Amino acid sequence: MASGESQTPVSLSERELQIIDLVAAGLTNQEIAEKLDISKRTVDNHVSNILTKTATENRVALVRWALQWGKVCLNDVNCCILPNHSDGTVS
Repeated sequence: MASGESQTPVSLSERELQIIDLVAAGLTNQEIAEKLDISKRTVDNHVSNILTKTATENRVALVRWALQWGKVCLNDVNCCILPNHSDGTVS
């Protein structure tokens, strides 16, 4: 296993998933706090808890983990494409 990449599924709250998505979008903790209308300290606590739960050491490793486990979608990378037709083809 590569350092910082947990190999087991992790249970995350909806808020934690929201925070991960914003971290992956490149927002700072202060920007996340402003966007979610919560304090920066609350965001700091969420990020710390997420890093612990995911066994990642930093934000980059967290985003790698989130991509690996399908928790985020970045610019159409790692996104599920749902079929638009009953025959299963994608338009």
